[in-house]
Amino acid sequence: MKDTAELMNEIKSAKNILDYMERNQGEMHLNTLAECLNEWLPKKGCQVSDVVKKSNLNKSYVYQIFRGKKFPSRDKVIALAFGLELNADETQKLLKQAGYRELYPRDRRDALLLFAINQKMNIIDVNEVLYDHEIEVLE
Repeated sequence: MKDTAELMNEIKSAKNILDYMERNQGEMHLNTLAECLNEWLPKKGCQVSDVVKKSNLNKSYVYQIFRGKKFPSRDKVIALAFGLELNADETQKLLKQAGYRELYPRDRRDALLLFAINQKMNIIDVNEVLYDHEIEVLE
């Protein structure tokens, strides 16, 4: 599988878009958020029930997200990232996959979230840090 930078370079150097599309047909499929989340489960060695506990989200809501029946807000995607114990790069990818902006280090709230991810904090501790800084907690 090619990374995005490789694909961008190929597009820039392409003389014919049809050739590019044919050569990279297998690279064009973007997974749904539910597919993406379900791919993380074996990679992280966990079950949806583990994600429920570690994300502090409603059990039925999380299962609906993993089945593709519900689409979560940005905060819920971040909570799921904590539930899956994703690192900062993995969290950024998940946010992009969900169609949300990445965590931005110049934003106070996002900076605290990035710090918490890098420190491997659990979501309860994350919310305490946010609350202590008078910033909206993850719900």
